[in-house]
Amino acid sequence: MNEVNTILKKLTETLEARKKDDPTKSYTASLYRDGLEAILKKVNEEAFEAIIAARKGDNKELVHEVADLWFHTLVLLAHKNLSVEDVLTELSRREGMSGIEEKQSRVPKVK
Repeated sequence: MNEVNTILKKLTETLEARKKDDPTKSYTASLYRDGLEAILKKVNEEAFEAIIAARKGDNKELVHEVADLWFHTLVLLAHKNLSVEDVLTELSRREGMSGIEEKQSRVPKVK
């Protein structure tokens, strides 16, 4: 297993464990307690901060903010009982496919 997979696996295990932790002692547990809207708010906030860092041209800050964004996105996945593997499976499915082709392969949404 490469280093990236090892880090993601450990983080995923930690996030699952935090679901059972005391929300007064764990930031992540408090996010789970506060629910989907609180988690979505953090994902949105971190995405915005990453955009600002990119616009400023501050690569160090950008890496920091993207790490925050990834973390909160992983919290969101765990909250929805999804995993990194689910996302990697989808990325693997798309590999070698053009963006236009990928969009055309999606099941149309009912309006």
